[in-house]
Amino acid sequence: MGLLKDWRDHAYGLDDRTPEGKQFWLNYFQKEKAVYEQLLADPKTVVTGTVKELAEKYDMTTELMIGFLDGIDDSLLSSNNLEEITEDSEVSLDFDPDKLYMNMVGCNAEWLYTLPEWDAILSKEKQKELYKTEKSSHTIVKPPKVGRNDPCPCGSGKKYKKCCGANA
Repeated sequence: MGLLKDWRDHAYGLDDRTPEGKQFWLNYFQKEKAVYEQLLADPKTVVTGTVKELAEKYDMTTELMIGFLDGIDDSLLSSNNLEEITEDSEVSLDFDPDKLYMNMVGCNAEWLYTLPEWDAILSKEKQKELYKTEKSSHTIVKPPKVGRNDPCPCGSGKKYKKCCGANA
């Protein structure tokens, strides 16, 4: 697993309530935001390069670039196969705007899905629609409860308590 495992072990092993953990994540989120600002400013250009080249381009460590790639991978048109990635692996940041926006909303990354660069890519209406779709996709809707004296949902015509509810 290599670099991806190292990233996950380090990043998720930190306690974000400690000064070290807070500083790590604050630094990561600032770097992440800067990369997204650049990507979203020119969405038609597909950014490619080795992990090392992209880390240098975006003024990040290789470790933080792996973290960025881990975060964006679900939003890419084709995965970068992060399980086997090395510093010299060629990667692409060709993202699906709708998917990326919804994933940012799903992660509650308000500092990312509210970036002004989105306005040139997605209309305000589309942003609201994607936001609503993502938020409602995690809402659990329970079916109405069948009462003892209600007709049985199996369609037998009997009361629930005399049919399927008899064994419950």
